[in-house]
Amino acid sequence: MFEMSQRLKELPEQFFANLVKQVSVAINAGHDVINLGQGSPDLPTPPHIVEAMQHAVTKPIHHRYAPFRGHTSLKEAIAKRYFEDYGVILDPEKEVALLFGGKTGLIEISQCLLDPGDVCLVPDPGYPDYWSGVVMAGAKMEMMPLRESNDYLPDYTAISPTAVDKAKLMFVNYPNNPTGAIATNEFYEETVAFAAKHGIAVCSDFAYGAIGFDGKRPISFLATPGAKEVGIECYTMSKTYNMAGWRVGFAVGNAKLIEMIDLIQDHYYCSLFGAIQEAATVALTYDQSCVRNLNSIYEKRRQVLSDALNEIGWHAKPPAGSFFAWLPTPKGMTSTYFTEYVLREANVMFAPGIGFGSYGEGFVRCALLAEEHRIREAIARIGKLNLFS
Repeated sequence: MFEMSQRLKELPEQFFANLVKQVSVAINAGHDVINLGQGSPDLPTPPHIVEAMQHAVTKPIHHRYAPFRGHTSLKEAIAKRYFEDYGVILDPEKEVALLFGGKTGLIEISQCLLDPGDVCLVPDPGYPDYWSGVVMAGAKMEMMPLRESNDYLPDYTAISPTAVDKAKLMFVNYPNNPTGAIATNEFYEETVAFAAKHGIAVCSDFAYGAIGFDGKRPISFLATPGAKEVGIECYTMSKTYNMAGWRVGFAVGNAKLIEMIDLIQDHYYCSLFGAIQEAATVALTYDQSCVRNLNSIYEKRRQVLSDALNEIGWHAKPPAGSFFAWLPTPKGMTSTYFTEYVLREANVMFAPGIGFGSYGEGFVRCALLAEEHRIREAIARIGKLNLFS
């Protein structure tokens, strides 16, 4: 009776929804599945943030609509955190936009900037929801291959000159999902110069900005001279504070781009629930030891995974940041075949690399989002399949 719009028909398959479905089918069949395929934090939100929410939710002021563009107190907390962590100075009113989770901003920015026929430069492999925003805008994607030989950084000199001329937006994402790579100051300087030369807006996806290993703190794109002139950064509190279900994030940077995001959200939403804004303010302004402790947990899990992989002869470079590891599939196996095989034979779930783009083929993404003994068990189960001997 009702015909779906052409734009909805063109949307890519929701990659992560399909992963959840596969795991659910196996669990419902009675299997003990170790799910290392999803990127949903497994640990609870720190108690002081939960307590702040419990207190805030009783306040009648939060039972009304919050200001359309959010409470100034939260925006000031965001600016303060960015200055303390990255040395970046932000105007809370003009250079900060609240988001209903970081994913929302990553989709909205394409709708803000792109018209049909425009081009967006997208990393491959990369977060699939970049694609969704571009499709919704009726624009086209030019994929930027991320190769191990270039430390999973895009090579701007290899992009088609025609695509560069038509490009209005590009995404960068470090620490990287799915590869776990990190960016350098030199790369961000190159990115700023490239974007300024060609009039391209940069959207830096900094979802894993708090997670870096071996004593190396991830670098904010906005800390690069000239970055605020060419782009924004999207940050989510899901990973830093285990607040995935709370759906709160923010975009910061170029004032004109922030105004565009605020404008589109004026039409989509009223505002983020005030009590969540108050709890998020507490998260950002109080002692950050919970963030350091979480990073330490992920680093220990990374070591456990690395040791377990070496024991079965599965050789992979440990991630430099994020809570993902990028693991090569056995010779002769595609990422989809391998993922389905180990789910069926070992009850272990990974995310197939092809789901992140064509250059993801030959790899699977493994999340460090299970207790250490479950990570060991998952790799031991795979070891029994003798795929790496």
